[in-house]
Amino acid sequence: MADQENKYEDNVSGKFYVDDQCIDCDLCRETAPDHFKRNDDGGYSFLFNQPTDEDEETLCKEAMEGCPVEAIGEDGN
Repeated sequence: MADQENKYEDNVSGKFYVDDQCIDCDLCRETAPDHFKRNDDGGYSFLFNQPTDEDEETLCKEAMEGCPVEAIGEDGN
């Protein structure tokens, strides 16, 4: 389960985030490419764009539910 205390600083402020459990599997970037990016230096994903409507939120939730290491959280601020 993702932990706010371990989220990457690259994440934009808001509900969704990626924490340091990310294994750079690319699933979130494939599922919601308008919201997740790769940090090439660190080899992990982060959220660069919070969802602004129901469809975008659905994609982010789909990425979160599919994450094999549960590195995506939706309790951020």
